[in-house]
Amino acid sequence: MAVLTRVRLGQLLDYAAPPGGVQTGDYVVVPLGRRHEIGVVWADAVGDIDENRIKPIASRIAVPPMRPDLMMFLERAAEYTLTPLTAMFGRTTRLPAMNERPRSEERYHLTCTPPDRVTQARDRVMTTLSAAQDGSMTAREILLAAKVSASVLRGLEKTGVVERSTVVLPMLADDYDLGRAGIRLTEEQQRAAGNLCAGVQSRSFGVTLLKGVAGSGKTEAYLEAVRETLQLGRQVLVLLPEIALTSQFVDRVTHRFGRAPRLWHSAVSTPLKRDVWHMVAEGSAPLVVGARSSLFLPFRDLGLIVIDEEHDDSYKQDEGTIYHARDMAIYRASISNSLVILTSATPSLETWVNARSGKYREEVLTSRFGSAGMPDMDTIDMRGEELPSSTWISEALASEIRNRLACREQSLLFLNRRGYAPVSVCRECGHQLGCPDCDARLVRHLLRDRLVCHQCGESMAPPAICPECEAEGSMTLLGPGVERLAEEARNTFPDATIEILSSDHIRSTEHLRESIRRIAAGTVDLIVGTQLVAKGHNFPRLTLVGVIDADIGLQGGDYRAAEKTFQLVRQVAGRAGRDELPGLVLLQTWRPEHPVIQAILDGDDETFWATEAREREIAGVPPYGQYVGITLSGRDVDAVHDYATSLVMHSEPVRSVGALLYGPAPAAIFRVRGMARYRLLVHGERSLRIQRALRVWLSRHPPPSTIKVVVDVDPHRFL
Repeated sequence: MAVLTRVRLGQLLDYAAPPGGVQTGDYVVVPLGRRHEIGVVWADAVGDIDENRIKPIASRIAVPPMRPDLMMFLERAAEYTLTPLTAMFGRTTRLPAMNERPRSEERYHLTCTPPDRVTQARDRVMTTLSAAQDGSMTAREILLAAKVSASVLRGLEKTGVVERSTVVLPMLADDYDLGRAGIRLTEEQQRAAGNLCAGVQSRSFGVTLLKGVAGSGKTEAYLEAVRETLQLGRQVLVLLPEIALTSQFVDRVTHRFGRAPRLWHSAVSTPLKRDVWHMVAEGSAPLVVGARSSLFLPFRDLGLIVIDEEHDDSYKQDEGTIYHARDMAIYRASISNSLVILTSATPSLETWVNARSGKYREEVLTSRFGSAGMPDMDTIDMRGEELPSSTWISEALASEIRNRLACREQSLLFLNRRGYAPVSVCRECGHQLGCPDCDARLVRHLLRDRLVCHQCGESMAPPAICPECEAEGSMTLLGPGVERLAEEARNTFPDATIEILSSDHIRSTEHLRESIRRIAAGTVDLIVGTQLVAKGHNFPRLTLVGVIDADIGLQGGDYRAAEKTFQLVRQVAGRAGRDELPGLVLLQTWRPEHPVIQAILDGDDETFWATEAREREIAGVPPYGQYVGITLSGRDVDAVHDYATSLVMHSEPVRSVGALLYGPAPAAIFRVRGMARYRLLVHGERSLRIQRALRVWLSRHPPPSTIKVVVDVDPHRFL
């Protein structure tokens, strides 16, 4: 049998079937060298090898076999992203000890042995166990119910009155209350929900963009499609861009359907993940909420995939197996005959173009739910502000914050820059502190009192002297990060309760949940946050949003800069005025006349997208063209450069299909983790099937063992 493993020794390896045989899709354990690896039976044997020399499959794993639709999805995903199929299979089995037995617990039950002596405590234990529903209880349950010490239970066990046994915990199917009434939908929401439910009922593939202004109730509309899918007995996957959004969404699902969904993200423990994996495969977990990796779970009958905040960049996996979860979700849905719902107030240009061309259906919610209106928006021209040194909150913005504090309303200061200060520079010689392993500046983090590289994670204590000129006490900090902005806010508004929402300040999922709860409850006066705060949160008393540097994303040569800035600022603006209180958004900018700033103020999304689409089409860039980024890295700079040059000199397979090849050029951040990096960029028309040409090209010229090649189809970052 041909078995696919996670080891890149070739796509498939031949093994002999074990006693009892195996079938295509069975998960198995196979010997590989001196160790054993998890694999899946992919097909009949692929090689021509003497059967006597083929090792047998060690064992079959007692889990439901991989379904044909998941196998096809992995093959297509690997082909599109130019990823080895072995690596794609690894995405589906990134679960330690997936072949272990389900979780178990120790339970106690009464035997027929009479006690040698009876005390009041022993009698309470025996009475408690006699009354137990199934005649057994855990030690904790017994001690709490009988109000005895552990020594009493141990004494009864020693004399044989009670007996302990290990019981496998059953994985009961999740049971949702689908008859429970939801909130009363508006006419717009009812129309959108009805069309989404019709798409689910068709049991056929389709993609719908659910577009609506922030606070318009998109979630309530698509929860109706979730209910419809569950009623049909099919499974639902809801992808969220951030763990930060999970707690609020789980609360909404629990309120709507009577129980919480199953979760799959980095903060979920391994035992719970193992349960979810098994339940998804068996079909007993009908609703899963997770991060992008949950797309590779072994769903038995996937009927609906929701990509919430589909425009968010965090759906792009940039390391290891490189893919975009939105695009892969559409691939998977096309194979499993599922509906895909893409939701956003500011959709990606790719999605907007597909909706305009008729490739996707579109449902639009134009107004906020209930009595809430859209916030007013205005700019603060920083060219006319005379701020003291090392301050970034203008007097106009500070005045509005004071007004909110007086009315016991909340304000948000938004700055998309982590840490305390992005640059540490010597006043004597001008030396800037950089990472020893990367060509990147070290960012000062006040909370940890460390200098941190945001490329590789390296950190160090701030030096007392300049490492270049050895001047003592000469290091100074330039520019604000969110921590420095919070420090200024504390000095400016000393009586305000301030909360920082940034990934560096979140110690755990529970800590984040508690921070969001405090803000939503109104016990926080002023929030200072990065993009973490821009995504989907609902804070009823938040009426003012101040964007500290609205121009920050417009710098650099990224062709998506205008789109990303527009989305981010509009998303964070959408946090203001979501309840009955009116909202105001103020953008501090040095270029108020910039077309993107004006588009944000005008609120005419359609005109912005249409203009952006025309410019992209003229330039032939995505979504009207396609890019493939190739990064070559190694410790020997000359060796990397020589290999990159050699690739360009032998690039006939790529040029022959009409694609253009740019480079090699040093990466924008040349060194990362001590590795020198050169980049190549392949550019072609959207209609080109460029993957096959790239595969031929790279296979003909494999890299030396000291050089790593990373291929990124549809890159979102060019660093």
